[in-house]
Amino acid sequence: MSDTTAPEKLTAWQRWELPAFTTSRERVNLPTAQELEQIEQQVHDEGYQAGYKEGQQRGYAEGMQQATQTIRHLQELSVLLQSQVDELVIKELTGLALDVARQVIQQSLKVQPELLLGLVREAVGSLPVFNQAAHVILNPQDAALLREQMGEQLAHSGWKILEDARMERGNARLETANSEVDASLAARWQRVTAAMGQDAPWLLRDESEAGDAPAA
Repeated sequence: MSDTTAPEKLTAWQRWELPAFTTSRERVNLPTAQELEQIEQQVHDEGYQAGYKEGQQRGYAEGMQQATQTIRHLQELSVLLQSQVDELVIKELTGLALDVARQVIQQSLKVQPELLLGLVREAVGSLPVFNQAAHVILNPQDAALLREQMGEQLAHSGWKILEDARMERGNARLETANSEVDASLAARWQRVTAAMGQDAPWLLRDESEAGDAPAA
């Protein structure tokens, strides 16, 4: 009886064979000393760049913060200066407007002296009817105009029209036994300008000196 087994009857473990050493092992190339030095330098450079970038960003952020604070301070200063400038401009414009108004009123009284009648009528209307002496004192020219326009009305209310050559045209003074009312434009002007916080005289120095100078 033969011990030889047919090949087709062998099992898997019976067909084990020693593997062949024909496949070559993959070779690993190790870096040289120069390549290691280059890698080290590259890592150093990348680390430096990262640190530089971080420091640069931090410095940029700090610089922007300081710049923002500076801009904010400048804006606050600008607002403060602008408000002060606005106040100065408003004051100057108000003063200019008052100067123009004063000149217009003075010229209007010269051209239309009857404008004084409204002042006198308002002043008289604010006081009660008197059974005693009550006087309206004016410049002679204004007194003549007042007699013509309001003489009967004033007389009916107990007022007498008196003349004072020292008074400027456009001014009037009301006197009673108990009080005296300055109904002049100068007094009205002072009340109006004071309410506006302005100090604008009714007559400028040159005009006042011209009015006080004796006639040639």
